[in-house]
Amino acid sequence: MTQISTKDVQHLAQLSSLQMDENETESLRTELESIVGYIEQLSELDTTGVEPTYQVTDLQNVWRDDAVDNYGISNQKLLALAPATEAQQIKVPKVL
Repeated sequence: MTQISTKDVQHLAQLSSLQMDENETESLRTELESIVGYIEQLSELDTTGVEPTYQVTDLQNVWRDDAVDNYGISNQKLLALAPATEAQQIKVPKVL
């Protein structure tokens, strides 16, 4: 089983900008050792011939054709409604 030192936990806490006292550090060290131990236990399983699971709900993406729809109005009519245009685009004020 992998041993996680108190120094390792303190380093992780520093990287995460966490303040921990001695009791919290020891508690987290024990929990991290348990988690890593469980992961090591999973790596012992024989998974030969097992297909990877990418999607467990059997949902599929629904794709549609990417088609332009002008909704019965031309670009020129829409641009004519705008208060200001430039280079076939609607001109808007700068926002800083």
